[in-house]
Amino acid sequence: MSKILITGACGQLGSELTSELRNIYGTDNVIASDIREPNEYIGDGPFEHLDVMNKGRIEEVIEKYNITVLYHLAALLSANAEKNIDLAWKLNMDGLLNVLNIAREKNLERIFWPSSIAVFGPDAPKKDTPQNTATNPTTVYGITKVAGEQWCAYFYNKFSVDVRSLRYPGLIGYKSLPGGGTTDYAVDIYHKALAGETFTCFLEADAALPMMYMSDAVKATIDLMQVPEEKVKVRTSYNVSAISFTPEEIANSIKKQIPDFEIEYEPDYRQEIASSWPDSIDDSAARSDWGWKHEFDLDKMTADILENLPQIIEKA
Repeated sequence: MSKILITGACGQLGSELTSELRNIYGTDNVIASDIREPNEYIGDGPFEHLDVMNKGRIEEVIEKYNITVLYHLAALLSANAEKNIDLAWKLNMDGLLNVLNIAREKNLERIFWPSSIAVFGPDAPKKDTPQNTATNPTTVYGITKVAGEQWCAYFYNKFSVDVRSLRYPGLIGYKSLPGGGTTDYAVDIYHKALAGETFTCFLEADAALPMMYMSDAVKATIDLMQVPEEKVKVRTSYNVSAISFTPEEIANSIKKQIPDFEIEYEPDYRQEIASSWPDSIDDSAARSDWGWKHEFDLDKMTADILENLPQIIEKA
C-alpha cells in the first residue's frame, strides 16, 4: 500500500483531495501537512506542520512515515503572488525543487505537482488553447508555473522521477475558503447569494475563463496518478478542462434558483490577470492518453453548491 504525503493539505484543493485520498487508501496511509493548522475538511488522520522551503523537514516527515507518493500542492496563488513577488518565487520554486530532489534521492514512486492555465499569456490562442502553444505568462504565478513544468520534465527525462502534472483551470469548491486566486470570485459568489447580498465582482461581466468544479479537479488528479506510467505522455503538464463561463453566466445560473440575486461589477487588478489567460482550453491529450472526462457542467455545479454550502456555513 502506498504511503502518501500531501503538502498544502489545508488549501482549497488540498482539503478535498486529502479527504478523498483517505477514503481510497485509508486514513493512516495519507499524511496531511501544511504550514497552517489543520481544518475539519481533511478529516481525521496523521498531520504534520511542514514548511516546504525546509528540505530537511520534508525529509524528516518522509522518513517518519515511509512515504512513497507525494502530492506537492503548497504554493502562493496568482493574486497573492502579484503582491509578494519574492515570496512567490521562493515558495513556488524552492518548494518544488526540494520535493523533486528528495524524490530523486529517496526513489519515491511518483510525485504530483499542479500547474495552471496561468502558464499561458496574451500570445496564446484564447479559445481552445492547445496543449502545445506559446507559454509566455505576464504574471509572477504564471512564470513560476512555466519554470516548474520544465523542472518536472527535466527530472523525469534526466533522473526518471515519475512526476505528473495538470494545468488546472479556475477551481470552484465550497468546503474551504478561497486562497488568493484570480478565479476566487466564482467561489465567493455563492456565499453572497445564499446570504441574500449583492455580489461585487472584481472581473468584468464578460470575462470568460476556464473553470472546474472541485469534485472534477480531485477526480482528474487521482485519475492521472493512478494510470500506468506509460500512459503519461506529457511530462510538462496536461491541459485539463471542464467548463468555461463568464461572471454574468454564473450569476444567471444562480438566478435560476435564487431569482432575487444581484451582481455588480468593479473590475480591479485581477481583471488584467484574467485578460491574459485563455477563454477555453483544449484538453484532448488528457482525454485520449488517460481517459479524462469531467462530470459537472455549470448548472449541475450551481445546484450542488447551493444544496451543500448552507450546511458548511452553519458549522462555521
